[in-house]
Order: sequence, then C-alpha cells, then structure tokens
Amino acid sequence: MEQDKPDTGKLPSFAVFGLNMEADPIRPGLHVVATPIGNLKDISLRALGTLAAADAVLAEDTRVTKVLLAHYGISTPLVAYHEHNAAVMRPHILARLEAGAALALVSDAGTPLVSDPGFKLVADAAAAGANVVAVPGPSAVLAGLVVAGLPTDRFFFEGFLPPRSAARRQRIAELAAIPGTLVFFESPRRVAETLADLHAVLGEREGAMARELTKHYETVRRGTLGTLAAQLASEDPPKGEIVLLVGPPQQGAQALSAEDLDARLLKALESHSVKDAAAIVAGESGQPRRQVYARAIELSAGKDR
Repeated sequence: MEQDKPDTGKLPSFAVFGLNMEADPIRPGLHVVATPIGNLKDISLRALGTLAAADAVLAEDTRVTKVLLAHYGISTPLVAYHEHNAAVMRPHILARLEAGAALALVSDAGTPLVSDPGFKLVADAAAAGANVVAVPGPSAVLAGLVVAGLPTDRFFFEGFLPPRSAARRQRIAELAAIPGTLVFFESPRRVAETLADLHAVLGEREGAMARELTKHYETVRRGTLGTLAAQLASEDPPKGEIVLLVGPPQQGAQALSAEDLDARLLKALESHSVKDAAAIVAGESGQPRRQVYARAIELSAGKDR
C-alpha cells in the first residue's frame, strides 16, 4: 500500500464555499463514503470531512477520485482497491484496520458496494471486528427511481443484465414476477437491445430510461417498454450512464380467466421453455408463479402428444 498520511502538524481540512474548514477527527475503522454520480456539488459536508480526516482513501479508480479530492482541497493519500487487485490488497487493508487506522472506501461514483467490489472488504472488516461506518449520499439507483414516475414502495436492483440476448431474456423471465419496480444499469451501446428484450419478455409494462443523472445533459424518458424500445431502435446510441426502470407486474390476477391464462401460456410456449413461459405469463398477469408453472407443464405435455 501507499505511504501513510504525512504528519504535518496541521489539522486535516477541506475547502468549500471559498472557505478552508477543519475536519473533525473520525474514529478508527472502515468508512463507506458515497460520492457524487456526476454533479460534484452533491457531496455532503460529512463526506468531505471523512475523506479529509481519513488516513487513506481506498478508491476504485484513483484517477477519478483524485479529481474529487483536488476540487475540495483534500490531500489524503489514495490507495487503489478494485476487482483486479482486491484479493492482494484486502489483507493489507485489514491489517491497517486492525492497527487502528481510519480508512475511507469510495467507488468511482455513488454509493460503494452497489456494482463494485467493496462487499467482500466490508464483510471481512466486520468479521474481524473493525468498525464499519456508513456515510450516505448519492446513488444512481435511488436517483433514477425517484424521477421515473414508477412505484417506489417496492423495488429490486438487478444491476447489469447479461450482455447476450438469450441469457438476458432468460434472466428477465426469472425477474418477471417480482412485485416491485425493477432497476437496471446498462451500457449505452446495449440499451436499445435490452429494452427490446424487456418488452418481448415482460410485455407492455411502464418503464423509464434515465441518462446522465445529476449532470448537465440529464434526460429522463418515460413510456411503455414497447414505445421506449422503438424510440431507441431508431436513434443513435445515447451517451453517458444509463439507468433503466420497469414498473411492476399488473395487479388483478383474479380477473384472468382459465381460457385467457391458457392462451397466454400457449403463445409464450411457442418461443420459450416451460419455465420461462411460466415466468413471463406470471409476471404479466400477476397470477401466482407456482400455479402458472403447473399449468404450463400440463399444456406443454399436451402439445407433445
């Protein structure tokens, strides 16, 4: 690991609103610090104080975090901690925590542990008896959720779906019956294909695509999955970070007749396995997945005779 924070005799500080502010001491342990997802003004005063007072900042990409620290006049040493060096670095970090260091963990943007390698470090630090402290703040998941215009009482964060369409559709089918809003991250170059697959598997649910959240070119599109898929298919790939959101399955399962259920299942079975067809129909209709799966098996057996 890089050298310890030099002892200059000065109290750690950060610059904000044109003022130089002293940072309060922080207790030993691992401080999980949320950082801006685009707009540098979104960082909290507590986060700045923690980054300034820490003995070192563990960063996913030190080049990215260096910009943030420099913007606020923070000189805390940076240590790279990412998926490629995590296994090697983790024992050294745990040893520093055991020796009483105060370390801040950040990701490139947003809240650490959400689609980054911090989980194992936090788990091992907690198991070793170190203090683990949350310094909450920005999150692309929550920012996307609150602007999407979709239900927020229940949601499920999936992260990135598989890059290939077949595997992606299979995973979407497994998520179909979840009774809450689905939240995904996606690459700009795959977003049109992913929306098409979401539409093919989930049907005409309401959805949203949030792009460049908190930044100058922030854009939020809302509509049915079919509408969004058609729009993106006719355009050049969007630029920037993408959050996709899909509304929950339709309610009112009791209103679906046995004939309608069979018709939907037979249609789904034309291009999907029994398991996937059942997941799709259960997700679209709100019917209990076990009940739909049992009927799908019966219909599939009848087709094979």
